[in-house]
Amino acid sequence: MTEQTADRSLVFEWEQTRHTLAEDVMGIITGTFVAALGLSLLKAAGAVTGGTAGLALLLVQVVGWPFWLIFLVVNLPFALLALWKKGLRFTLLTVVCIGAVSGLSVVNAQLLPLAGVDPVYAVFGGNLLAGVGLLILFRHGASVGGVNIVALLLQERTGFPAGWSQLAVDAIVILMSLFVLPWHIVVLSALGAVLIGLVLALNHREGRYIGR
Repeated sequence: MTEQTADRSLVFEWEQTRHTLAEDVMGIITGTFVAALGLSLLKAAGAVTGGTAGLALLLVQVVGWPFWLIFLVVNLPFALLALWKKGLRFTLLTVVCIGAVSGLSVVNAQLLPLAGVDPVYAVFGGNLLAGVGLLILFRHGASVGGVNIVALLLQERTGFPAGWSQLAVDAIVILMSLFVLPWHIVVLSALGAVLIGLVLALNHREGRYIGR
């Protein structure tokens, strides 16, 4: 195979693997729904997780504001960083995803009765769902703001897996929760944050997924 033929083959492969508009729309709907469901489970258990989502859950316990509002306030400033470093498309999609997760959290609170949910199930199930939701959004060129944006930037610039950077910040949020939450909930939250970090670190690697 000549070099020119190889180049044409790579271009063809790229065109074949790019996401269509319909795929991106469905991916963003699915990702935000799954992530919001996971966060609703965590909120129902009075637990936290890492990143700005965990910080929002923690602030709900401290100030008593609704989760959707705190989630918006905490995450939207990171959209400026996204606009500077990731471009307009990524920023717009991220703002849409932040708004969607906030809105879906209100819907879940009204339509999904989670009172009395087992905290172990809620923490592990919630983090697993949130991690899968984030993974879907990453693969469609979006995020839900906050540490996810910083983690993606670090991965693109240095190759350091996004999941591991998120895990480092998660540890800080979990340590802060020691001042607010019962110790057994903090331990569960820490284990859950490890789970969401593993979901991202083991499934979102440079070169493993070629769809755009």
